Amino acid sequence: MTQPCPTPSEIERAIRTIPDFPKPGIQFKDITPVLANARLFAGSIELLAGGLKPGMVDAVVGIDARGFIFAAAVAIKLQAGFVPVRKKGKLPFRTHEQEYDLEYGKGIVAVHVDALKPGSRVLLVDDLLATGGTAMAAAALVQRLGARILEISFLIELGFLHGREKLKDFPVKSLVVY
Repeated sequence: MTQPCPTPSEIERAIRTIPDFPKPGIQFKDITPVLANARLFAGSIELLAGGLKPGMVDAVVGIDARGFIFAAAVAIKLQAGFVPVRKKGKLPFRTHEQEYDLEYGKGIVAVHVDALKPGSRVLLVDDLLATGGTAMAAAALVQRLGARILEISFLIELGFLHGREKLKDFPVKSLVVY
């Protein structure tokens, strides 16, 4: 008999907060207990996929690096392709790149130029929504390829950083909000 899907509050209780990691003042949200628990991990995939069914999504786009874990599993569940958005210099083929703001400086993410077909229906997935810069950069890359974002799903949202505001043009879902 299969166990019932966990609630977001069960997933939240499994997430560890590590103070002062990777530097003083940061309250790091450690998802490894969720990944180590088969029921919680499977449930998080179920919840991230939401009401989407196989055939409704052409590709699930995951953001480097922890977003890959969730996005790849959601892609399998939805019988869709998986497309990685990686940090600049990590993809072997020709890429489109998008710059975004970091706390101290800039970052750049990239996607292969042929990763999505125009008109593709996309679910964008990442583990964490903080300031929204990386997710917005990934969304811009998806749109540059002519694909359509159906939803952006996150395991965790740090609501106090207001990242959702950068993504206001897209449906956004977060399982756990701090």
